[in-house]
Amino acid sequence: MCTAITYKTKDHYFGRNLDLEYSYKETVTITPRNYSFKFRKAKEIKNHYAIIGMAYVENNYPLYYDAINEKGLGMAGLNFPTNAYYHEEQTNKDNIAPFEFIPWILSQCADIKEVKELLNNINIAQINFSESLPASPLHWIIADKETSITVESVKDGLKIYDNPVGVLTNNPTFDIHMFNLNNYMNLSIEPPRNNFAKDLDLDIYSRGMGALGLPGDLSSASRFVKATFTKMNSISGSSENESISQFFHILGSVYQQRGCVHMGEDKYEITIYSSCCNMDQGIYYYTTYENSQITGINMFKENLDTTDLINYDLIKGEHILMQN
Repeated sequence: MCTAITYKTKDHYFGRNLDLEYSYKETVTITPRNYSFKFRKAKEIKNHYAIIGMAYVENNYPLYYDAINEKGLGMAGLNFPTNAYYHEEQTNKDNIAPFEFIPWILSQCADIKEVKELLNNINIAQINFSESLPASPLHWIIADKETSITVESVKDGLKIYDNPVGVLTNNPTFDIHMFNLNNYMNLSIEPPRNNFAKDLDLDIYSRGMGALGLPGDLSSASRFVKATFTKMNSISGSSENESISQFFHILGSVYQQRGCVHMGEDKYEITIYSSCCNMDQGIYYYTTYENSQITGINMFKENLDTTDLINYDLIKGEHILMQN
């Protein structure tokens, strides 16, 4: 289960929590402009926009979980079990495997307008990466510096939703998530008024009571509401430090702690990592479950005109500053 958000201060930000019970030994991976993207059913792309993101690299191929390109377009895939449906190959369509979808979009598109044009001719096909890595059931959030969309491949076809809140979690489908927000329109950052009964002298006995009813559980539907409420009411300074700090605090409102979601035997779902990408500056920030210190990698400090992937292992283990 996962949560992805967008955020805007002076710069524009995009990132997510990855919530799972295991890790694939992912790395922050930079795909330079001249790395040759080979696709199973589509033409090879030899020259493209550079990309930075979190990926599991298998056979020198970056299986991106989330990433941005050098133009400031971001994309993340989130678990979408039972609803995701990948179709058979179609003639006269760009047949793209689910694991190729992020590279296919980010290598070619600079903004949402270009994404929508590319989506007009795409079919997300049922193609596994390998026998040991079958296609994951996903849906995707794609965002440029101003707008975002949600893309879902379901039995009825490819659904493209404008995403005015810039948030995505997991099931149900995005249209139901948005409709569900109607149930919370009375929530407020302000102290509540007594609408219960005018003849009762009811007391505001605590701060924050305007948000009574805001979900606090770890289900995907509740995390969508919680992340949306937190993000839409979030205020921070415009400096880089203030912006990324606030971004991680928003993601922290739906963080998964070990022990709260039992996956059977001795497995528990946790927030394996949280990411925050500065879409204007090409910087990928992250924290891990074991290391809450924010670490950043700037794609523009690398040679982006090479052909080889650039990988950074995640820094794990808590880093604590002792003051005495």
